[in-house]
Parts: sequence; C-alpha cells; structure tokens
Amino acid sequence: MIRFEQVSVTYDGAAQPALRDADLVIPEGELTLLVGPSGVGKSTLLGAVSGLVPHFTGGTLRGRVTVAGRDTRSHRPRELADVVGTVGQDPLAHFVTDVVEDELAYGMESLGLAPAVMRRRVEETLDLLGLNELRDRPLATLSGGQQQRVAIGSVLTPHPKVLVLDEPTSALDPAAAEEVLAVLQRLVHDLGTTVLMAEHRLERVVQYADRVLLLPAPGAAPVLGTPSSVMAVSPVHPPVVALGRLAGWSPIPLSVRDARRQSPALLSRLPDPAAPSPAFEARGLGRSPGFGKGRAGEEAPRSGPALRPGLRSALLARLLRRSTPTPAGAGTATGTDTGPAGVGAPVEPVARLASLSLRRGRAEVLHGIDLSVAPGETIALMGRNGAGKSTLLATLIGTMAPTTGTVTVGGRIPHRTAPQEMVRRVGLVPQEPRDLLYADTVAAECTAADADAGRPAGTCRALVRELLPDVPDDTHPRDLSEGQRLALALALVLTGRPALLLLDEPTRGLDYAAKARLIEILRTLAADGHAIVLATHDVELAAELAHRVVILAGGEIVADGPTAEVVVSSPAFAPQVAKILAPGRWLTVTQVARALALTDGGPTT
Repeated sequence: MIRFEQVSVTYDGAAQPALRDADLVIPEGELTLLVGPSGVGKSTLLGAVSGLVPHFTGGTLRGRVTVAGRDTRSHRPRELADVVGTVGQDPLAHFVTDVVEDELAYGMESLGLAPAVMRRRVEETLDLLGLNELRDRPLATLSGGQQQRVAIGSVLTPHPKVLVLDEPTSALDPAAAEEVLAVLQRLVHDLGTTVLMAEHRLERVVQYADRVLLLPAPGAAPVLGTPSSVMAVSPVHPPVVALGRLAGWSPIPLSVRDARRQSPALLSRLPDPAAPSPAFEARGLGRSPGFGKGRAGEEAPRSGPALRPGLRSALLARLLRRSTPTPAGAGTATGTDTGPAGVGAPVEPVARLASLSLRRGRAEVLHGIDLSVAPGETIALMGRNGAGKSTLLATLIGTMAPTTGTVTVGGRIPHRTAPQEMVRRVGLVPQEPRDLLYADTVAAECTAADADAGRPAGTCRALVRELLPDVPDDTHPRDLSEGQRLALALALVLTGRPALLLLDEPTRGLDYAAKARLIEILRTLAADGHAIVLATHDVELAAELAHRVVILAGGEIVADGPTAEVVVSSPAFAPQVAKILAPGRWLTVTQVARALALTDGGPTT
C-alpha cells in the first residue's frame, strides 16, 4: 500500500538529511506504529506519505514514495486527498467549520462529490464513529476525544485507503485516548483501512499495533517488524516493556494483561509493600511519597537517566537559588514542616485557593476548590479533558478571576496584581511552549525575558546554556525540537525565579528521553524549594514525579492525596507498573529495580 524506495529528504539549509535511505513497504489493512526518538525524521516520513513533504515543507526528496500506486512527488496533497487522510495532534487546528455535520461534509465538498453521495457518507461516518448524537453540536463544545473522532471522521468521508496520524492521543485523557484507539481498531479490522500512526506515549498504543516501524537514530536504517521483536531492541519503549526487560520475561509483554500473566515470579521476589524496610521508605516505595524532605524524610519516586554531569549542581548553585530561598524541607499542604531535624515549624503555603468557583457564561467551570501548595511540593492535576485543570492554572497565574472564593499566590491576589510583580511569584509554561516564543532568535528571547523579569542581563542565557547546551544564540525558536522549545520556555519562565511553577501538559510531544530530562530538571527545582503544579494526562509522569495527585471532575476536586494512594485506586489514572503489580503500591520500573537490588542483589537502573 505504501512503498518507500531509497527515500532521503533534505531540507533547505540543512547539513544532513532529515530522513535517509528509507526502503520499506507498509502493508495494506494494518495498523503500523511509527516510533523513535525525537529528531530522527518521523514527521518527515509521515509528510512524505501525505505529500506535504516536499510540496508544502520545501526541501529535496530523493527516491520514490508511492501510495496506492500514486507517486507523491508528482501528486500534490490535494490530489492525494481521496487516497490519504491526515490527522494531527490538535483537532481544533484541523477544523474549518463550526458544527460536526458540516465538518464531516467539508472535505467531500472540496472534492466536488455529488450531494447525494455526501449525505450518504456523512450518515455512514456518524454511525461508524458513534457521532450521531453529536451531529448538530458546535465543535468547540465537544470533549477532546469527541473532537479527535470528528477530525478522523472528516478525513474518512472521502474514503481514503490510508490514514496518517501524528500523535492523535497526546492531548487526550486516558478515557478519550481509548475512544480514539477503539475507532482506529474498527477502521483497520472492519474496513481494511491502512493506518500509519506516530505516537510518543507507547504505553497507550503499542498493544494495538500490527507492526512497528522504528527509526532508531538520525541516519540509521528503519526497522519494520512485529511489535514484540521491535520493542525488544527499541531505544524507546513503554514501562511494560522496561519491566519485562528487567524481569527477563520472554516474550516481551506489550500489554498489562500479558505482563500480569508473567508477574507472579517477580512478585515473589519483591518485599511486602505493607511492611517495607526503612530503605524502601526513604525512596517512597513502601508508603505514599511526601514532598521535599518532609513527612518522615520521604522523597518523590526517582527514575530515568541522570542529568549530564554537572547540570544538577550547576542548576542548584548558579541558577535556581532565590535571594531568599524557601527551605526544601517543606511540610504538609497545611503548612507544617517536619524536616530532617524533626522540629515542627509553620510554613506559609506558596499558593492557596479557598472555596473557589468560576463561571464562564452559564457554565460553572470550577466549583468549591480548596487547595494549598507548599514550598518544595509537586502536585499533578489530573482529570478528563474539560475537567477544569487549565482553568485552575489560569486562576493561579491571574489570567482568570474567580467568581467566588479567594486565590492567593505569594501573599498576592494574582488577578489584582501587576504582571511585573507576579512574574517573581508564579510562572506558567503553557501547553504550547511556542506561545511564549515570539522573537527571531534564542538570544533575543533571553534579552526580553531578562527585561520582563527585571533581572541582570545574561540571567536567562545562563539558564538556557545549562538546559540547552548545544543550541547557538542565533537559532530560531521554530527550528528547535518539541523538547528544546519546552526547555527554552522553561528557562524564560525561570528567569523570574518564581516560587510557584505551573506547567500545562508539559510532556506533550516529548519522547521518553526528553521526558526523563524534564523530570530531573523539575525534581531539582522542587529540591531547591520551588512549588510545582502540573496539569497532565500523563499518568507515568505523575507516578515518576508527583508527591500529590489531585483529580478534577466537572470542575470539582474528587480526589486529593499522596500519589500512590490516589493513582493505585484509580483504574483510569494508574500507571502500567501499578496495574501489573497490584495490589502492591509499586509505581515505576525504577522502584522495582531498586527493591530487587536490596532483596536479591538484582539489577538497578
């Protein structure tokens, strides 16, 4: 169905090809999952299938790409619309109309199909994707999962043979992601559609793939094979695969169900989590982690590769020290410090929301929110799309005012305080880091950040030098990878040295290596006394980093507690390791590896 014949793509001004010597055939009627680290050419490969590369992106394509017999070099994207449908990460950016039914018909109108044909195909698509009850709904009122289903439906009505998707679940909560994946399964199994999908969150999708296409490194030859064979060697893999490698399971499991079948032997080697040794408690393994060095000296779970040599000390010693640093040994959310010395002392919360409610028009988006955030604490805000997570962050940053109740950050009311004053108390890294990037070079971004925060010249650049050591000053922000843009946005926000750091979906678009680096950076910030609040659908990130998890539903807090207690009891928000090794409170592969090292001298990570 899709054939690459010695394909290389080089963009204008680039020293090396973005994609080199791809020679492969993607079978018809199967779901092929495209994986690999950031920067290896996944988006370029997808664009070559849809014709966007090189017709839209520019550059030089050598070799030949054919889709259903059509050469993408001689057929522009519009001439491939009846063969290839493309869906990106953000469905709202995909829409061109306002109502569900109109959006489904738009692509067929562009192709000049007869009205009777369009009507029939719209009805078929509404039924196929379970959208009939939403046909007259405004697109802006739909949930994230519903919007993504409409986006898929809008490219299905022309009856393409191939569906190309770029991270279709990255912005969705776990339940909405399952909705989208169920639709894709139905398209493959019932209609014989060929699906080519790139996705970083492999824990969600790898078990559904018929084949996996791995781009292991820039310039390396692609590897196409069965999911189990490719995952056994892939540098990027989900926690279930990492656990299988650690335990020596064969075959490597791809789903929680497969892993649970092989887990009894591993469970017999692990200590009883109900009665942990002090060594386990110190790592947050046996009990729910606290934050900082409070609550009996517990720490948040740790995992992932260490930062490059010297980065942690450089960040702590040179960059993140506030002029009046808040002790890392913060106590509980109610403001009691039980630090290493065991002496209780009141600690003022960095932020407090009391009986907060917020209305938009007739809709009450937040209701009765009571929340305190202590210095050194990391909180994961979780919940379905539309639950109110981003709105809650907006009240903390001051871009939205509560209808009733109060919100204070650093002793100030955010929406009544000048931004120049709030920048030293709270900073937000939005879902799209590029929303903070408006200059033409990294150096210009840093100059503006220093001025905005009232900091000496070079403050931001020092942060960028540590977080992005290989990025020249004259680099345009749009030329950075997703992970690099996130690091740059984080450096801009940290220039003001805010006591409270907010991040909205920070791992969207990041591969596992970039996410591990982000975790280490945020952990360092928390250790230096910064309070951190993450709004995220990434359950694995919450398991790795958060001390507390707060779950929102319908604008209300329905769960608030230590990470292990909240996520283990929630089927929707439990990480893979917790599901595999239930009822124990194991959250990450690193926790398991450390426990094995202490009990039987097993390997560590």
